[in-house]
Amino acid sequence: MRYLLELSYNGAPFHGWQRQPNAISVQQVVEESLSTIMKEKITVVGAGRTDSGVHAKYFCAHFDYSKKIIDKNDFLFKINSFVSKEIFIINIHEVQENFHARFDALSRSYEYVLTTQKDPFAINSAYFLKKHIDFGKMNLAAMALYDHSNFKCFSKSNTDVKTYYCEISNAKWSFINGQWIFKISANRFLRNMVRAIVGTLIEIGENKYEIDHIEKVIMSKNRELAGYSVPAHGLYLTNIIYPDLKL
Repeated sequence: MRYLLELSYNGAPFHGWQRQPNAISVQQVVEESLSTIMKEKITVVGAGRTDSGVHAKYFCAHFDYSKKIIDKNDFLFKINSFVSKEIFIINIHEVQENFHARFDALSRSYEYVLTTQKDPFAINSAYFLKKHIDFGKMNLAAMALYDHSNFKCFSKSNTDVKTYYCEISNAKWSFINGQWIFKISANRFLRNMVRAIVGTLIEIGENKYEIDHIEKVIMSKNRELAGYSVPAHGLYLTNIIYPDLKL
């Protein structure tokens, strides 16, 4: 039987979601915890990757299990008692055998959290930038993202992806509870893409470049022309949408 896990995690102590040969990952911890309490080897397939240090307020993964889970509440209690304190299993659902957490996803959403005021309680959860930034200008620049689909310029170098095409449906900065939050949604994302987009927008907001600079960067398909990659600790995966999945 196939099951869908909904979970969240603080990415600070992990080297991303995906298993690594010589470093601890969220996937490894979840798989080992499930295998222990379910008494059989469990392999988990995630909805995608998050880089080292990146957080997930909402993440999905599927796995196969030979038995039917009768008491869902009992399962959730056991797994959350066993799994690392930085990981929370929100819910579990039985799904169709052909469901795939990664390939069936229609869209994913991220938030990048930035603060321009020093906050000792946000040093590990938001990027502190002690500079004057024009967020209105950054939002005007972000509108160019809707007009393009090839985002090779924002992709991590030497990646193994076969296509750089993504369809962005939302990209906007908002001021919420004393922090600036960049919300972005797309059908798929490239490795390091959101952090490179944010770095490029920040350089425009600092008046290093004009608004049309982002257009030139995208058309160039050259990562070296894009902005710097902002720190991972400010990035959160916040939503994943699937078709006709009634949970």
